[in-house]
Amino acid sequence: MNTHDYESWGRLDRRPRQGISPDDYEDRIGSIEPDAFLPFGNGRSYGDSCHNDLGTLIDNRRHARILAFDPGTGMMTCEAGVTLGDVLARAIPHRFFLAVTPGTAFVTIGGALANDVHGKNHHARGTFGNHVTGFTLLRSNGERLTCTPQENPELFSATIGGMGLTGLILTVSLRLSKVPSPHVQQHAIRFGNLDQYFGLVDRADEEHEYSVAWIDQLATGRRMGRGVLLAGDHADGSCEFPDMPKGMKLSVPFSPPFNLLNFATLKAFNEYYFRKEKSGETVSTVPWTSYFYPLDAIGAWNRLYGPKGLYQHQSVYPVEHAREITATLMETARGAGHASFLTVLKRFGNVASRGILSFPRAGFTLTLDFANQGERTVKLLDRLDAIVVEAGGAINPYKDARMSPQVFEKSFPSWRSLEALRDPALTSNFWRRTALALPK
Repeated sequence: MNTHDYESWGRLDRRPRQGISPDDYEDRIGSIEPDAFLPFGNGRSYGDSCHNDLGTLIDNRRHARILAFDPGTGMMTCEAGVTLGDVLARAIPHRFFLAVTPGTAFVTIGGALANDVHGKNHHARGTFGNHVTGFTLLRSNGERLTCTPQENPELFSATIGGMGLTGLILTVSLRLSKVPSPHVQQHAIRFGNLDQYFGLVDRADEEHEYSVAWIDQLATGRRMGRGVLLAGDHADGSCEFPDMPKGMKLSVPFSPPFNLLNFATLKAFNEYYFRKEKSGETVSTVPWTSYFYPLDAIGAWNRLYGPKGLYQHQSVYPVEHAREITATLMETARGAGHASFLTVLKRFGNVASRGILSFPRAGFTLTLDFANQGERTVKLLDRLDAIVVEAGGAINPYKDARMSPQVFEKSFPSWRSLEALRDPALTSNFWRRTALALPK
């Protein structure tokens, strides 16, 4: 791999980084220095949780085989470097789908487990880790451990959401979901402001498998928080879309010298996106690629934010004051002169996560992303953090590039349980910046 192939998706700290294969790492066992390595998936984390700039990355993409798949039960075992897209290519012809998927199919299975990713159906099925039946973990002392809820249960819980710090994930076994079709019967509900959204979301979550809202973060006054709620369920078997679409249609070949997603362009885009949906509720069948992975159709879309990269801020906060907190977060960003392209709002349900450091918990989660404007962006993100933690919420670590140790501890007060199980050979820029800067 080229040393530049180890960027994070935010592209905030671009520098050459060295990677070795899992086989090379295993060959070095017995002579590994502390904190010298970190597993690397496919670079879809936004911040520094996928980097260890004082060490070397273990490139899991070099082990990417599906080892077993039972088309009768939907059970699959694969190496950690297999992507979600690879899983779907094998499973969809047999009418199986991922039980939980994030917003990109380019995440590796190891990365999905290590970050315990969530999707549009958390209220129904919880996180990715809830559907993992077991995995094999290579520790730097040479132990190759099978981890399940019954066997090595502490490492099982620590590795789910443990950001790759408990050992090198070698293989993962997971249970896929049987579906009549991979495609989605979508209910697009346009709402005029934030109050209308909170009046709709309970019914949408109760009636549908999937639910997520796009929000116009720039709208103000009576239109503040307007957007489109996209609820859905898998379509029936009569759908005529091809199961497996062709590859990406577009790609951003290089990073422009300035941010293309600014106030002017986003205001125009938001108006178009809001108006293209009819007033009220529109029901249609859409391809699974469009519903689950709309941005995967545009290669390297993160380059649109310009050469300085982007920050993504995802938080979760309690239901009780969710409307007010959501409004405050968006207003704070506008007041600081920042426009968010991907403003996504959804509710996490009560399905408990298995991981010690899993981010999802009952409440509402808001995702904002901003072109990097230097110190003024960092100060804004600090203010957003303060709003969230004061409300009893948390900040998503695998979307983060700068939260303070204190915010991390308030978000994840049980972090020491993971530190006690961390493989001594592994650490990350994120862990060094947050957990290791706190008192033991």
